Amino acid sequence: MSLYLEEVEMRALINLLQDGEFHPGDELGSALEISRAAVWKQVQKLQDAGLDIQSVRGKGYRLAYPMEWLDGADIKQRMPGSALSLLKQLQVSILEASTNDLAMKMASDGVGSGYVCLAEQQTAGRGRRGREWVSPFGSNLYLSTVWEFYQGASQLEGLSLATGVAVAKALAGLGVDSLGLKWPNDILVSGAKLCGILLEMTGDPSGRCQVVLGVGVNHRLPRSAGQKIDQPWTRIEDVKPGIGRNQLAASIISELLFMLDTFSRAGFAAFYEDWQSLDIYMNKSVVIKTGTTDVHGVARGVDSTGGLILELPDRTETFKGGELSLRGAD
Repeated sequence: MSLYLEEVEMRALINLLQDGEFHPGDELGSALEISRAAVWKQVQKLQDAGLDIQSVRGKGYRLAYPMEWLDGADIKQRMPGSALSLLKQLQVSILEASTNDLAMKMASDGVGSGYVCLAEQQTAGRGRRGREWVSPFGSNLYLSTVWEFYQGASQLEGLSLATGVAVAKALAGLGVDSLGLKWPNDILVSGAKLCGILLEMTGDPSGRCQVVLGVGVNHRLPRSAGQKIDQPWTRIEDVKPGIGRNQLAASIISELLFMLDTFSRAGFAAFYEDWQSLDIYMNKSVVIKTGTTDVHGVARGVDSTGGLILELPDRTETFKGGELSLRGAD
């Protein structure tokens, strides 16, 4: 079977299952003009990909939640004109190893500022420090954005923090409450991780370069898939039910493009105050794990470049990103 036909069958099966009712395998097979065994195989593939399909003997199959397919036209229709003017290209895929990998390739090929890609699933999604980013099919939001800078790495100081501010602003605009930022760029709700951010760069570190901003948001992450996550986490479904993935994508993409346009002209200074107001560890005892040692101190916000200011018993020290990890002291 061609990849195209398999995708058509997969879409058709999902669309049949998402009315909330159980459908027997023979009924689905008749509607799809495939055998009952072929239906079972398709269901298995979707379950293995992380889609929450319930199976009950004697009743059949159904989706635990209706699935909203990512739709580029729908997303663009929901974006304000001022954001659309900054959007160069929007690409939506069913499957990617990683949206950041795709965006990095496009950046290397010269796509320039304003390219955005999304995927229904990632097979090799990753977060900071090389960790896996759990990326089941049709359950979350995985997107990456390309922007071009002309003054090298020095122009990018604080960009990861500004990205966190932009995503938090998008979520707040959708009615998500109790938002906070954990240095350098995790977005949390009531202390549980909702979103992660990964920045990568290609090009000349001292001149013209392209930056990829990857954002992953837990939307309806199945509990079974979440067992792989080694810290407290939450989902849009838990904190603000009713936000569709296309609306979520439109809001986040718009705020990212606004932020990048401003950052390219004004740098982190334009986002410094917002970051400080959202910092969940401001004036709290924390531990910075460097990989070899644990450094204990009191977090005092960030400096003008986005470095974390840590008050130690005998001095104040500033830490940059990289392989560092921040945790509460308790």
